[in-house]
Amino acid sequence: MISEMVLVRMDDAALHGDLVVQAPSRAVVLFAHGNGSSRHSTRNRTVAAELRTAGYGTLLLDLLNEREERHDALNAEHRFDIPLLAHRLVGAIDWLAEQPDTRGTPVVLFGASTGTAAALTAAAERPDRVLAVVSRDGRPDLAGDALEQVRAPVLLVVGGQDHEILRLNQDAARRLRAAHALHVVPDATHLFEDPRALAEVSAAARRWCDERLRATREEPEQELETRGR
Repeated sequence: MISEMVLVRMDDAALHGDLVVQAPSRAVVLFAHGNGSSRHSTRNRTVAAELRTAGYGTLLLDLLNEREERHDALNAEHRFDIPLLAHRLVGAIDWLAEQPDTRGTPVVLFGASTGTAAALTAAAERPDRVLAVVSRDGRPDLAGDALEQVRAPVLLVVGGQDHEILRLNQDAARRLRAAHALHVVPDATHLFEDPRALAEVSAAARRWCDERLRATREEPEQELETRGR
């Protein structure tokens, strides 16, 4: 297993991240934080640790540089800048495609809050690289027209007690053309403070990724069977 702090360089920023990959990883889960959060998010790190036990690599990445984070902490200037956040995610997807330990490995995008909108937008821009998208209490509505363009299967996980976010996710789900599911954790609030609720998020994300990987293996087999008839 490789665990290291990385610097992801792109055209407009150099972003710090924590990369953990196994040999080989089944896929790399790239976490998209939102609303002023960072790669140090306790909830996302908990989910990442659970996914690693299932053979997935993880990249927890700061989508803002230090200067931008300082400005955002004062005036929330960047946390709702979905084009900027999505651009950074696309850069990270391209960066993973160039690294020796992750080249050729499928990417799963895991979004939280406004990071969900950025993840969906990035998935629409990189349909050949993104295996699936998972959202935890996110804002898919902020993805705008990208919702209809996403081709990767999307799992929306929402706390049952977070009524407004649940409504927004239900509305967004009706606009998705890709395969999707809405998973409601009955007693969870927006922050998923109960460890059992967060464990359910991790389990749901793991199942979604497992199912998508299984489907990608079955598709070539079915194609071969069809050709052989």
